[in-house]
Order: sequence, then C-alpha cells, then structure tokens
Amino acid sequence: MSEQKPVYGGQALVEGVMFGGKHHTVTAIRRKDRSIEFFHLPRTPKPVLQKFKKIPFLRGIFAILDAAATGSKHLNFAQERYDVDPKEDEQLHAAAEPSKWSMILSVAAVGILSFLFGKFIFTLVPVLLAELTRPIFTGDFAQILMEGFFKLVLLLAYIYLISLTPLIKRVFQYHGAEHKVINAFESGLPLTVANVQSASRLHYRCGSSFILFTVIVGVFVYMLVPTDPLYVRILNRIALIPVVLGISFEVLQLTNKLRDIPVLRYLGYPGLWLQLLTTKEPEDDQVEVAIASFEKLLTMEESAKKGLSTEEIV
Repeated sequence: MSEQKPVYGGQALVEGVMFGGKHHTVTAIRRKDRSIEFFHLPRTPKPVLQKFKKIPFLRGIFAILDAAATGSKHLNFAQERYDVDPKEDEQLHAAAEPSKWSMILSVAAVGILSFLFGKFIFTLVPVLLAELTRPIFTGDFAQILMEGFFKLVLLLAYIYLISLTPLIKRVFQYHGAEHKVINAFESGLPLTVANVQSASRLHYRCGSSFILFTVIVGVFVYMLVPTDPLYVRILNRIALIPVVLGISFEVLQLTNKLRDIPVLRYLGYPGLWLQLLTTKEPEDDQVEVAIASFEKLLTMEESAKKGLSTEEIV
C-alpha cells in the first residue's frame, strides 16, 4: 500500500499565501522590492482542542475557530509588510516589539470575532428579508426556501462586488495559486511554475465550498424548527449556527473523500462552482510566491518529524 500524503491547507493573503501542516504554518509574501519574505508560526499543542477536533460535528466548529485565529496572525503580517520598503523594516520592528505577544493575541481574537460577526450578519439578514415576503409566501417551507434564496443572493453579490476591487482581485489570484500548488502536489507533480500553472485553481476542500454548504445545509436544518413568530425564528437561527457549521464541515469532508468516485464526485460541484468567483487565474510571479511558501512548509514539517530545530531554516 502506498504511503498516504499528508493533508495541507492554505489561505490567500494580501500579496501572499499561507500554508499549514501538522506542526507549522508558513506565509510567503511579495515585498515592495519584489523580494519574497517568510513568516512562520509553530502549531502549539492544545490537548483539549485536539480532543474536540476528533469528535464528529464538533470538530468542524473548533477547526474553523482555530483556523480563523491562526489565519488572522498571518493576515496581519502580510497587511503590515507587503507595501512597505524593506529598508523601513527597522521601524516596523521597533513599533511591534514591545507588545508582540499582546498584539498576536489581540489579532487572533479579532479574527475569531470577525468570523462570528460575519456569520451572524449572513444568517440574520436573510431571515428579515424572507419575513418581508410572508404575505406572499406564508408557509414554513416557502419561508425557509426564500431565506436560503436571499442568503445565496447576498453571498454571491458580496463576493462579486468585492472581487471588483484591485486588491481583492489579487487576493483571489493568490487563492487560485494556493489551490494550484495543492493540486499539483497531490498529483505528484514537481512544483515548477509551469506544472503548477497547469493544475486546476479549484479544490474540493476549499473554504468557499464550506460557505456554500452552510447555505444548503441550513435549508434542511431550519425545517426542523418553526419560522413564526419572528423572534423565535431569529433565536432559532442564532442557536443553530454551531449545528449548521458542524454539519457543513462534515459534508465538506465527505465530498472531498468522494471526489474520485464517478457519480458521487458531483456532490462537491456546487462548491467548485462558487470557487469560480473566489479564485482567479494567477500570474507566474504569484505562483512563485505560493510555491516558495509551500516548499518552506514542507522543509519545516520534515525537520519537525525528525525532531530538528526549525529556527535556522531561512
């Protein structure tokens, strides 16, 4: 039996890409002088968190919150440095050093709170919009369908509108580069720019697919609770956020496992279609950044498995 490759995840950043493995997370960004700079964080063992990550339907919630906390630290690094001339780095160090750890903790907290706030907005606004149609669509089932419709429209409109901005368009290109690197690696291809560019920019495990699955799963979950009166409907939606997230995570994992089965692979297609909006074809220099980030992660992961220090890896 061939050895199964480790599963790696990633995240697109401002002018860069973050990849995460079992022991480390690594970011590479393109600096203003066109050089590539790295930032890495070791994954600190959290025994309690690891136990929760093994429990079906609960593991997704804790994995999402952990990813939001970790990703926000890398995002903060990229935002602070991508448009700064490396000659001015000493000023950045001087400003950040006195409160390094408090800054890291606060950024992680903001990342988690931002995720939760966004989830509340995209959960409750469709409820209010659907409620406005109650004179026309009076039944519970019709109301749930309208709610899902408005949630999907809001999601697609939001993604489309932000994709029109130059900054987010480049982030989406780095998102495509991230997927291409993972796909090339999982296909066993050498990580050259040409090979990576030939890979698909879509991937079954993408967070974009997860977001779409929360819309679909929500329609089925909400059928189990009443939609009237309005305050009960709102309270139900808030209370069911963890349930929808937990089930959606399991659906995402399932579609990834089934992607090589001819008929069942189509279950993941809705998420792939959404990625046509959240990813763009990257330029070669963006692919170079993604490859550099992933190769640095592989080096650090290999050193961690051998029990070697990664402090000297540059």
